[in-house]
Amino acid sequence: MGRAGLTTERVVRAGAELADEVGFEQVTVSEVARRFDVKVASLYSHVRNSQDLKTRIALFALEELADRAADAVAGRAGKDALVAFANAYRDYGREHPGRATAARFPLAPETAAASAGVRHARMTRAILRGYDLAEPEQTHAVRLLGSVFHGYSSLETAGGFSHSAPDSEESWTRVLDALDVLLRNWPATPTP
Repeated sequence: MGRAGLTTERVVRAGAELADEVGFEQVTVSEVARRFDVKVASLYSHVRNSQDLKTRIALFALEELADRAADAVAGRAGKDALVAFANAYRDYGREHPGRATAARFPLAPETAAASAGVRHARMTRAILRGYDLAEPEQTHAVRLLGSVFHGYSSLETAGGFSHSAPDSEESWTRVLDALDVLLRNWPATPTP
């Protein structure tokens, strides 16, 4: 039995909070144990090692972000859904930079297939149905949106846009406008 009060959920949440404070790469079982003022061995009944802890933080972040994105897009369609979805990702990255990094942590295929990452893909595809994209173009668009949302958020969080005008908010609005135009005018599939 683990130390009184310690649960896997509390250990993972503490790891997620630590990731936001010091960066996801710096999260270890030892660092989380310090948070609880316990020996590392006390956590091994909740997580196997730092890799397992990071995987659990990634799953936690994916779930948390999927819930936030689902709430944001509920009842919306077209550009409104796209903007709400994008803003959910950006806001999450600003509020939880370590967790946002964790959400991109490589997972084993079976773990990924059972994760909230599947919900993210479904929500993105639901938004894209409003743009009338069929496969394989829809997959290309999913990848484009994920790259833009995660990339912009990562660069912004790192201060990459703070050194010049216009401000980041104005650029973000223009990026979303451009994505909407692109999705409405997606290039035809090239013929071989």
